[in-house]
Amino acid sequence: MYNSVVEAVFAHAEAQGEKLCLADEKCEVTYSEYKSLICRLAAVLKNEGIGKDDKVVIEASQTVEFLGMELALQLLGAVFVPLERNCSKEKALRVAQAAEASLVIMLKETEPAEGIRLITMKEITEAAQSATELSDYSLPEKEDMSELLFSTGTTGKEKGIIITHKNDIALAENVIHGVKLLKDNIELIPSPLNHSHGLRRYYGNMVQGATVILIGSVMNVIGFFGMMDKYRVNSIDLVPTALSVLLKLSKGKFAEYKDVLRYIQFGAAPLSDNDKKIIRELLPNTHLYNFYGSTESGCICIYDFNDGKDKPKCIGKPAHNAKIIIVDDDRNEIVSSENNTGLLASFGDMNMSGYWKDEEETAKALINGGIYSNDEAYFDEDGDIILLGRKGDVINVGGNKVSPDEIEDVTKKHPSVADCGCIGVKDELKGSVPKLFVQVKAGAEFDAIAIRRHLQNNLEPYKVPNLIVQIDKIPRSFNGKLLRRELKDR
Repeated sequence: MYNSVVEAVFAHAEAQGEKLCLADEKCEVTYSEYKSLICRLAAVLKNEGIGKDDKVVIEASQTVEFLGMELALQLLGAVFVPLERNCSKEKALRVAQAAEASLVIMLKETEPAEGIRLITMKEITEAAQSATELSDYSLPEKEDMSELLFSTGTTGKEKGIIITHKNDIALAENVIHGVKLLKDNIELIPSPLNHSHGLRRYYGNMVQGATVILIGSVMNVIGFFGMMDKYRVNSIDLVPTALSVLLKLSKGKFAEYKDVLRYIQFGAAPLSDNDKKIIRELLPNTHLYNFYGSTESGCICIYDFNDGKDKPKCIGKPAHNAKIIIVDDDRNEIVSSENNTGLLASFGDMNMSGYWKDEEETAKALINGGIYSNDEAYFDEDGDIILLGRKGDVINVGGNKVSPDEIEDVTKKHPSVADCGCIGVKDELKGSVPKLFVQVKAGAEFDAIAIRRHLQNNLEPYKVPNLIVQIDKIPRSFNGKLLRRELKDR
């Protein structure tokens, strides 16, 4: 229907200009007002010398203006390169150099850097207030580069992931069809907008012509639920860490919205079994969708874990634009099963074009349009995909495949455990065995024997770790993903 997100927004501005499009904690805009803002921001950026294919690095914020800046770049044919909020100047410059950026836009003033133009968001937005709207523009083509997203992934190596407008639209469609997103959708998005997770939920709403409400932090629970009430929010996007915070601080308040919320969609990291249980009890009538994907191949599987089944390790069925196959180590498709697992590969228009300036890594991951992952999985008898974990993380104990996630989920149910992480270590007799790192709750005593007894009561014998050690803090990323490689480095 559309070639780009900005084209979708402009179409909705013509068809439903007075409808609320975006709101943050300080302002709100209709679709017509959003189009005007985009055109004024584009005029200012053009005056700064930005044109087609220029890369522009921007420090993220949960604001209408930040998202307007992205679409202004799309209108100019430029490339959006987002950075996390409060990013150090050193990282900003490193990303700018890697992206060969023409401009860096930061939230705060900073010292000039040799060879790189730095400007503040405030300078751009203040200039845009009195700017004349850009009128001589051409909407981007599908194959044009839209974004360059830098991600460290699981290897620790920073990569620039090339995303086109075709990818953005396919991702939006995966979200729209996956959660049954309607035009009267009003979705609250607190997820950081430098990250693909939050951006892609925003794209879904913009392509559908719905409404997005932005909030900067879930730590302010009064502000979170205040925005829900003010805008009559009927859907939410959350990363697992945000859900955990809200469940702890809100004291069951979600139950007040059990007949209001159509869905909550999750992604970016696995949810804990305990949080799943609590949110299901609070919202029995709400669809609770978990999306599986990556920056390279996003939103490719979806599963409603509030459908009454809740299969362990299930990531559901392929999304609207995704074809999923399971392959062997030589990347040949196999007929998978619980006893014949393989690696997950995805095909579809949501797949990246490649890694920026890195043909070698691109060739490893992308073949004939398919993204080949290191995630070990299989199709079950219902056609659902069961994900065991990353190939290097799945533990082969004497020929039995053990998911470290399963051990972690059971361990977290022990009353003394605050967090945990499991890895495989070499064993002369069994090939490898699980080793468990445990972070105990404040005031609790570490008791390896009690934890092992708890595991023995809830797991098959070959899954129970003999090695259980205490750790001060389990390493996790900002969105709650376990940094298993750091445990392996220990």
